[in-house]
Parts: sequence; structure tokens; C-alpha cells
Amino acid sequence: MKNKTILITGAGQGIGLAIALRFAKEGANIVMLTKETAEKIQHAADQITAAGGHVLPLNVDVCDHQALQQAVSQAAAHFGGIDILINNTSATIFTDTLQTRPEQFDIVVSTGMRAAFLMAQACIPYLEHAQNPHIINISPPLNLEPYWLKDHLAFSLSKYGMSLCTLGMAAEFQSKGIAVNSLWPQTTIATQTIKDHFSPEVYAGSRWPSIMGDAAYELVQRPATQCTGQFFTDEAILKEAGIEDFSHYAVVPDAPLMQALFVPLENHRRAVSQDLFLVNSASNKES
Repeated sequence: MKNKTILITGAGQGIGLAIALRFAKEGANIVMLTKETAEKIQHAADQITAAGGHVLPLNVDVCDHQALQQAVSQAAAHFGGIDILINNTSATIFTDTLQTRPEQFDIVVSTGMRAAFLMAQACIPYLEHAQNPHIINISPPLNLEPYWLKDHLAFSLSKYGMSLCTLGMAAEFQSKGIAVNSLWPQTTIATQTIKDHFSPEVYAGSRWPSIMGDAAYELVQRPATQCTGQFFTDEAILKEAGIEDFSHYAVVPDAPLMQALFVPLENHRRAVSQDLFLVNSASNKES
């Protein structure tokens, strides 16, 4: 990954920052697209530099199509190309159908599905000239269980929309040698979103965002021509890489792990559900 250019949306905190830090450790060029205060952006950029990466921090609203295009052009000019795109940003809107306002629906679709589509559209002309180019959408497997649709349909539509981008673009751009895959956590991840919307029990049963950084790094090692159109969980891909001990990822090692949204239900893990919400509210924060 040394000197390869990784463009990450929502890289100012949480999962996006964890992915940036993992690639920075290998000497990669990190393009941060984030919507944060100048102080927070600088703090994240300093962490990436300290980890060993070269960073281009860009304060961009992913809902702004022109700003996205300009950011991609700026990144490619600054670092000489783009090798990997990671679509991470999404809005966290957990309202049900009757409680979701039109502007909230627009936000959740624009920051998730629409942004993933338009970011790929802007990056593909550069990716097709890269060696082993990858797009990773931070989006769930397409199991489409009604259980995951009924309580927060707008949010689910956006996340599944990102996964449909994975399926469709993998087929569309396979001839160009560009891999498009989805990566999703097996358990809840200890982000600000979990703190804001769920009970302390959920946060205690979460894993640190670093597990997603490690999984993303393992995924892009795979040949783009042979690994595309697939849906991975962080745990599964790390197990395939030979990782057996996941205890260091746990926020509270003795707490029962909390299964993430959209993952096929398992008997031995409690899934996140409405009864664990602190409030059924809406926000627009990066993952």
C-alpha cells in the first residue's frame, strides 16, 4: 500500500478514520473527505500523519455533487491518481415510516446510496488506470429480511441501495478490472452513533472501529479481477486471513457481543433492535 492513494468518505471519525489509520500504517496516501469542523479535521489529519501516511484533508459535503467531483479531481492531481475508493459516509436516521420527514429521507439517501454511486462515477476514470483497483462500500449483505426493514425503512433503503451499487457496478466494471465489494461489521462498532442512539449495553457489546480498518486492508490485498461483487463481514474476512483471537477488538471483553444491523440473525448473539434504542430519533453524522 506504500504510496497508493486511498480516498475515504467520512474519514474524520469512527470507521472511516480507523480505515484511514490502518492504511496510513503502510505508508499510503489518504484522501479524507469529511464534513467536520476545521479543528476535528486537523486532529484526524494529524493522527493519519503520525501513523505514517500522507494526507490530503478535504472538507466536503457528500450531498454536493459538484464538490465531490472537484474533490476527486483535486485528489488525483495531488497524488497522481486514485487506487482505492471507500464509500463510508452515511446518515443515521432511525425513524419509522410515519415519523420520517421528506428532508430526512433526502439526507439519508443522499449521504448513503447517492453518494456511493456518484463517488464511484467520479473515481472510476482514475481507478481503471490503477494496479489492483478496489471500491469498498460500507454496506450490508443483501439478505433483505423484513426484520431489518420494518423499524427504520428510510435508513435501510439507503444502506441496501449502497449494496445494490456493489452488485451492479461489480458486473458493469469487471471488464475494466475494478473490484467492487461490500464490507459490513458482524457486531456493532463503538462509534458516536452507537453512543447517541443506543443503550450503554450496546456500546459495551461492541468492537472498536479498528476491526473494520483491518478487514478493509485485508480485502484490498485480494486480486481485483478475482474478488468482486461479494459481501463480506469484518469477522469473516479476518478469519479467512487466519485471525482467530478477536478479544483485543472488544470494548468490554466480558460483555456479550451485540450483533450489528442487517446481519443474518444468530441464536448466540443478541441483535440490535428497537428495545435497545435510547431514543428513536434522527441525526446526520458520519459513520
